[in-house]
Amino acid sequence: MNLNLRGKLVVITGGSKGIGLACARAFGQEQARVVIVSRTLENIEAALKTLEQDGIKASGFAAHLSVYENAVQVIADIEAQHGPVDILINSAGAAKRYDPQDLDGQALRAGMEDKYYPVINSQQAVLVGMRARGQGVIVNIIGSGGKVPTSTHLSGGAANAALMLATVGAAEHYAAQGIRINAINPGYTLTGRVEQSVAVEAKRLNISPEEALARGVASVPLGRYGKPEEVADAALFLASDRASYIVGAILPVNGGRNPVI
Repeated sequence: MNLNLRGKLVVITGGSKGIGLACARAFGQEQARVVIVSRTLENIEAALKTLEQDGIKASGFAAHLSVYENAVQVIADIEAQHGPVDILINSAGAAKRYDPQDLDGQALRAGMEDKYYPVINSQQAVLVGMRARGQGVIVNIIGSGGKVPTSTHLSGGAANAALMLATVGAAEHYAAQGIRINAINPGYTLTGRVEQSVAVEAKRLNISPEEALARGVASVPLGRYGKPEEVADAALFLASDRASYIVGAILPVNGGRNPVI
């Protein structure tokens, strides 16, 4: 299937690890021009080396996207060097999990700082150019904790819920300007973040990490955690011309866990 992504400039925030890195690889394999954004040059260099080993040439920029001015600047720098951004894949940010009893003022704010602002700032920054050109695609990757409450993910889940509202609201507004905005809700996915969530859940339930992981797997109807590449495949589709009439959708990629209407 030709997704018509060859030559498109794709910016992937959080593109140095996990789902973001899988997206960078997937778009690179479709011959898109890939730019990743991450917080540190060290992470970027490691990711670019990994992509190069897969035969994918990409570029990278470092930015702390929780600060709005940083997001505006990095998008300006990218467009100055590579041209207009056609597609933004927002995979930046991940809120830590806490036992509810450990939540304090800092932890409560961290969900927004670590997840909501990196995504919403990047979206707003790239929309400036997309509005001027009358075209563009944005796919926000937002944890399903915004739909299904988890006691160890109250701060991050609230940020995810806010992001889903902002995504759908923006999608409705900008569709008339030729810009499609959608989101993906990954379920349990095998990334480096799994260990932290498993450790918090094990502590809360007073069980071993191995038992916590086994319970997580057992809760998925498909009987396994997802792969980052499976989320990346969904991002490819939503970003492509094959999804040209899809606007404001929030696509679950969760193996059947926590089905929603």
